[in-house]
Amino acid sequence: MERALRPKNLFAAACLSLFCVASSCGGPAAPPPPAAPSARPFDGTLSLLTYNIEGVPWPFAWNRPPAFGRIADRLRQLRAVGRNPQIVVLQEAFTADAQAIGREAGYRYVVAGPSEADANAAPPDPLDLRYEAAASWWRGETHGPEVGSGLMLLSDYPILRIRRMAYPAFACAGYDCLANKGALLVTVRIPGAPAPVDIVTTHLNCRQHSGVSDARSLYAYGRQTAFLTDFVNRWHDPDLPLIVAGDFNAGHAPPRWTALRQAIASWRGAAPFQDAISDVVHQRIARGLPLPPDMHAILRRAEDWQFFSSGRAATLTALAVRIPFGHEADGSQLSDHIGYTALYRLGAARGANARS
Repeated sequence: MERALRPKNLFAAACLSLFCVASSCGGPAAPPPPAAPSARPFDGTLSLLTYNIEGVPWPFAWNRPPAFGRIADRLRQLRAVGRNPQIVVLQEAFTADAQAIGREAGYRYVVAGPSEADANAAPPDPLDLRYEAAASWWRGETHGPEVGSGLMLLSDYPILRIRRMAYPAFACAGYDCLANKGALLVTVRIPGAPAPVDIVTTHLNCRQHSGVSDARSLYAYGRQTAFLTDFVNRWHDPDLPLIVAGDFNAGHAPPRWTALRQAIASWRGAAPFQDAISDVVHQRIARGLPLPPDMHAILRRAEDWQFFSSGRAATLTALAVRIPFGHEADGSQLSDHIGYTALYRLGAARGANARS
């Protein structure tokens, strides 16, 4: 995560543990959310928002619940005018208030990623064992996860399949080990579309804010991208289009981009993977259109991406990017990341039979 869970002392770590215990305690049942409205009829397009909402608990972030309320309000307002993203993937949705965004925004289907209890039983190799032996108690690497992955998927459309994976304990670095980072794959059925769509979201280990050396965080990053590749290749159906979206924490570190590009090149897709925002930027430049400041900001940060590939049964094409969660009128942001929606054309592949 970009804003890592960074306990500056044992008191802070204890506060986090108390938060986690309190959040699991019983209490008055929350009133059921209002019935979600029906999804818009399929018009040949699909929209997906990716957003790291900075939903880390106190004492690592302060006064965050009002921002989550405003995020849900904005999604409801977009829904009222028929412009809400049909699918949303969130990162850093660690707290109950952050996790309530989907229901409050009117999404019919809400799926959480790996919890703090999920484990990956993959055996470490000799290099992993050497890496694990150097784990730092002071940097949170030996505590075990205190919170889940922070991943959530919200959908207006029915869910056909869910797969989750936590990254192994030897594939994390620094304070990021306090969160059980991983990946989530959801297959979404879009009534009227030529085929379902596979959606994957993940949040990879951060670099500077992990509290450890670049070399150590890079090792974890490389292992996570390798496990992400195995996860995609095991569960993705190449007949279906695939979008892999989230916070990849690559930034402007060339070694991280090397690892990430190697992973993407190894993902099993029916067509080469493309990047939605880069495709749209090239389209705008070709048409002589300026780039909005928030689009420049996304590219400068170089962490939040949507990689996509067509399937054998249906094709995906990036059409546009909308930025519902950028800089506010006063220059502030609702998170330390910008949330953007990619609009895709979803069409039948030539000669393919439609799949429902």
